[in-house]
Amino acid sequence: MAHTVQSLSKLLKKTADEVITILTSAGIDGKTADSDISAEERKILMGSLSKRSSKSSISVSRKPSPAKSVSTGGVKIQVKKKRPIKSVSTSNQDDNNEAAVAAQAALDAGREADEKLLAQDAKRQEMTRLQKEQTEVLKQQQKTVSQATEDVKKTVDVADKDDKSKEVKKPKRLRNTGPGTERKQLHVAHKSKRKLKKKDRTRLSQKIQEEQAQHGFQKPVEKVVHEVAVPENIKVSDLAQKMTTKAGEVLKVLMGMGVMATLNDVIDQDAALLVVEEMGHTGVASKEETIEDKLVEKSKPTGDESPRPPVVTIMGHVDHGKTSLLDYIRKAKIADSEVGGITQHIGAYQVNAKNGIITFIDTPGHAAFSKMRSRGAGTTDIIILVVAADDGVMPQTIESIKHAKTAKVPIIVAINKVDKEGVNLDKVKQELSSHDVISEEWGGDVMMIGVSAHTGEGVDALLDAITLTAEIAEFSAVVKGPAQGTVLEARLEKGRGKVTTILVQSGTLKKGDIMIAGLEYGKVKQIVGDQGKVLKEAGPSSPVEVLGLSGVPDSGDEVLVVESERKAREVADFRKARDREAELQKQQASKMENFLQKMEEGDISTVNVLLKSDVRGSAQALVEALEELSTDEVRVKVVSSGVGGINNTDINLAATSDALVLGFNVRADAVARKTADNEGVRIEYYSIIYNLIDDVKAIMSGLLSPELSENIIGIANVKEVFRSQKLGDIAGCMVEEGVVRKDSPIRVLRDSVVVFEGELESLRRFKDDVKEVKSGTECGIGVANYDVKAGDQIEVFERVERARSL
Repeated sequence: MAHTVQSLSKLLKKTADEVITILTSAGIDGKTADSDISAEERKILMGSLSKRSSKSSISVSRKPSPAKSVSTGGVKIQVKKKRPIKSVSTSNQDDNNEAAVAAQAALDAGREADEKLLAQDAKRQEMTRLQKEQTEVLKQQQKTVSQATEDVKKTVDVADKDDKSKEVKKPKRLRNTGPGTERKQLHVAHKSKRKLKKKDRTRLSQKIQEEQAQHGFQKPVEKVVHEVAVPENIKVSDLAQKMTTKAGEVLKVLMGMGVMATLNDVIDQDAALLVVEEMGHTGVASKEETIEDKLVEKSKPTGDESPRPPVVTIMGHVDHGKTSLLDYIRKAKIADSEVGGITQHIGAYQVNAKNGIITFIDTPGHAAFSKMRSRGAGTTDIIILVVAADDGVMPQTIESIKHAKTAKVPIIVAINKVDKEGVNLDKVKQELSSHDVISEEWGGDVMMIGVSAHTGEGVDALLDAITLTAEIAEFSAVVKGPAQGTVLEARLEKGRGKVTTILVQSGTLKKGDIMIAGLEYGKVKQIVGDQGKVLKEAGPSSPVEVLGLSGVPDSGDEVLVVESERKAREVADFRKARDREAELQKQQASKMENFLQKMEEGDISTVNVLLKSDVRGSAQALVEALEELSTDEVRVKVVSSGVGGINNTDINLAATSDALVLGFNVRADAVARKTADNEGVRIEYYSIIYNLIDDVKAIMSGLLSPELSENIIGIANVKEVFRSQKLGDIAGCMVEEGVVRKDSPIRVLRDSVVVFEGELESLRRFKDDVKEVKSGTECGIGVANYDVKAGDQIEVFERVERARSL
């Protein structure tokens, strides 16, 4: 194989120029790096190399000779001389050229390994030197900083002595001094020849890491005070995030306040503000604009207002003739259709009077329907307070006056039943004046008109008074635009579905509008007027029934017409989520209270009730009335309440919670009745509210613990005490009053003070055991576990249990 100067130089670990030089010295000229070398020339080259290598020693010394120092960037590194190459025998050079090349390559490899070891030793020494130098520089820096601090103090002291007339001379700014100079900085260490042990290197490395960490993030010395915006409801985890603190710290503060909560529990704004203040931050109550607020703001009717009919609510005590009076005005019999003649729903009607249309809302007068009356007062313009001339002012009359004053609505008093004999109108006016309802005749501002629902006396004067009040108040509303109103009543009706009675307060409600009411929404499929006629639209002050909502809303919910069903659904979902959070919060708050209450009082007897009603308003009123029956010993718990017939799901829930099912104007279907029989669930039907409340009271009375009373049935005086080995101490007694019975408990009285209470061990007459001893008779009494003395009195009594009632 032909070799070139370049390939031979690689084999011999020499440069091409060196090879050319050797060839030239051997008498071969004109060679370049790419020139071919013949076998003859190669022999001459190898011979020359052999002569050169024979001049050096055969042995290879690994011991470093006096090293020449090589400067690398200001750092001196000792480098050993190249390893001497073994001499190769010059005999048979022509035959062993290839072997010489291989030997040369091996020698070069050994030399490279030595150079690597030397370089590693140099690096280790350099690192050690750097570390030592760094330590010394840091110490020097600390001394400089402390010296500078002392100089500053001395300068300030001198300035104070000069009465502050001269400015304080600042010391010359030193490098790495001033505020925050406590931080140590990294520097290059000085040269050190000594190699550190592994243990020392590890310790030094840790120290360097600590010093480097000081140049990173440092925990603030002063606490950071945040301004925290707190919405109406907030999760504990979100509140902790806003304060940039751990949630566990927030939970500790809540527990200190007596609130048991978890990370995902929702707390109200007041509690959250207290927590923020307790943790040293500044709390700001904020009301975020929700999707609901935006929709309400957008749905507000704008435009010119037009006069509208007045909305008049009739209020008063039960059986004072409210519905009968409205009957006469409408020329229709409503009261006859109400069970027991008692109004149990809100009724809304429009009447064409002489001077225009008037909208009437008839509210129940029974105590249980307080919430209905308050809703009626909130949606009305004028209140007619019906007072029976023979009964005068009654509890619900007073309550109606309070509702009217709270709503700031003008009152017109209709004193009913003036056709009865012996009625005194002045007496009624006197009673009303004691509740700050003063007649115009007596210098007040309330019109009082005597009327009779049977004869019609004074009805025209009452209508004129309503018209006059409406003209003075000038009631008006926007007619053109999306409708707004209030839910008066809602129910499930067979064949029609969810029927909602609403009072349109502004705008015009049209068929096909997208409507939202409370948590329910839907498209208006049908509008029915108070006379039963189907309408295409309804203007302000119109009471109408609407079909098409997704569910049965609560009475008193606000009604809005929106532009799209999508927005209605979004708002309904938002309201449901908000109500769910509020309910969870309420449950969480009551958990701790109930736990503590049970610890203090023991378990309270509970009557579980599942209530179904024909209309939503009645269900709400009944729930409120039943919960008010609760006492310290017996509690009424409404497991569930709803609208519509009693179904199988209701019975299963009642069976699970051991509840009594109450149906108000509704019935159970066949499947529900069969399930109730199998599960042993009791179902009761009612159409008058008095009976329902009285029956629940009776059930609660049965759960009351009986009342214990004591009757003294006999007294015996101890004359003498006899000792008997067989029977123990026997008291010889004379029965002074009543009867002494063996099975009855006794008390021992000494000087008219009770000293023992227990039982008779034995009762004897002469030597015979007897069950009782009557007055005026002597007997022997053995008292168990007590030493009776002569002169004591033994009082015999019995305990009697009496049933209690609410």
